[in-house]
Amino acid sequence: MPTVAQRFAPHRSRGVRAQAHPAAPVVLMVSGGADSTALLVMACTSQLDLDDGLGRARIARERLHVLHVNHHLRGEASDADEAFVRELCERFGLPLCVEHASFANLGGQNLEAAAREVRYVAARRYVRELCAEANAPRSAARIATAHTASDRAETFIMNAIKGAGAAGLSSIPRRRNIIVRPLIDTTHDELCRYLEVAGIPWREDESNQDTAYLRNFVRHRVMPVLRERNRNVARNVSAACDILGDEDAFMSQLAAQALRVCTKRRQEGLIVLDGARLASAEVAIARRMVRLAVRQLDQDARLELRHVEAVLACVASGEGSTTLPAGIDVRMEFGTCSMRTAAAREELSAGWLTVPGRMALAAGRVLEASIERVPAGYDIIAYVRERASASPAGEEVAFVDAASLGYAERDLVRLKESGDGVPVEARAARLWVDSLAPGDLMCPLGMHGRSKKVSDILGEEQVPVAERPLVPIVRTAPGGAVVWVGGIRLDERFKCTAMSRVLIQLTIHSLDSAE
Repeated sequence: MPTVAQRFAPHRSRGVRAQAHPAAPVVLMVSGGADSTALLVMACTSQLDLDDGLGRARIARERLHVLHVNHHLRGEASDADEAFVRELCERFGLPLCVEHASFANLGGQNLEAAAREVRYVAARRYVRELCAEANAPRSAARIATAHTASDRAETFIMNAIKGAGAAGLSSIPRRRNIIVRPLIDTTHDELCRYLEVAGIPWREDESNQDTAYLRNFVRHRVMPVLRERNRNVARNVSAACDILGDEDAFMSQLAAQALRVCTKRRQEGLIVLDGARLASAEVAIARRMVRLAVRQLDQDARLELRHVEAVLACVASGEGSTTLPAGIDVRMEFGTCSMRTAAAREELSAGWLTVPGRMALAAGRVLEASIERVPAGYDIIAYVRERASASPAGEEVAFVDAASLGYAERDLVRLKESGDGVPVEARAARLWVDSLAPGDLMCPLGMHGRSKKVSDILGEEQVPVAERPLVPIVRTAPGGAVVWVGGIRLDERFKCTAMSRVLIQLTIHSLDSAE
């Protein structure tokens, strides 16, 4: 995201260090149409801005390479496009790479999107090969496409028709990583006139006239009507896209910062957010936070506004759940918003354990929490040892002092009931259960308050690395203090003492024995 100094100061005083490398390749993506043909000619004869810190400049001929992708979608016409590009490259003395694509199995993907993906994958692969040959950093290379202000305006309108947000309305960016669009301020008609004056032909794709495709409908039906009211509509819309793009980038940066502060727990397949922070965020930022969190879980999940609003509605009410695309489960409970993937729901045991209550663990086990009130006159330490030793074989049991978790006896009332037995108020006690996280520390029982890495404890107990994600870690809250490494070690801070009066019993059973 550029600063004011970078965007508006004269080139020489921008303070941007030139990234150009004398041998870094510049790959021109050329289909043979008017726009890409003009790009090739201009790259060889004029100055172009590759957004490399040098401004508009001539490109050394040895840096230029051409990529043409033959999609074989139009039979002989596709082969004629390839032949035209070959002849054009021979005329200007440029090396050419031709890729051949097949679309036998789209898997439900849009053909236009699939073809675009094939082109960019081929371009990145070609750049890697050229950089390796030239011993040049990939960051200094450029992939130049021939998108114009006309393309940008058409994409803006297409996305507006689909109901896109700021990111979609930003349309085609001037640059994305090493992909640059040096003709983005020029219209298609201007490039056609440029080629006519230069006496250079180009190829026309007959399918571009088919208005059954949305882009062609916008190009041939919508844009002409808009130009009747404003002949500079393409440039004006392109300028609006620049503004939207800058503001979208800034808002995304704010949302990313807010998401980092809001995240209480992050591991493979799971994100836990602070519900209060998310609820207090501005709606515009909160929507982006939800989208960013989902993207961290699954890059391919495509959220619509209704999905985001459903999540925020749960957050606002303090409870509820919803399912997002790609099977992502969202639950708002006890002040936290948990998002987990479908795969994580099968493999990962993570969530709130109510007291009393139970939750399923991995490997066919279940974790139960119950309340134990010590009978008057009992030696609490002896009571705990007696109860633990009486546990059936195959069970793992730990006793925790409820007061050490911050719960008074009144917090541990299961339910108050109305006269007809309907529960009207639930108790407040709860614990968070998940798996080992990097850097987890605890104060193991018997070490008198000294801390130790949980991973080291598991290593000493000879728990295989592959099995460690299956060990339940009971915490005070998401990202909170470790209370019990399930079946292995209790934390000193939560042990029972002679002063304990109310205990929380934690028990791990096999699922069969728990039924």
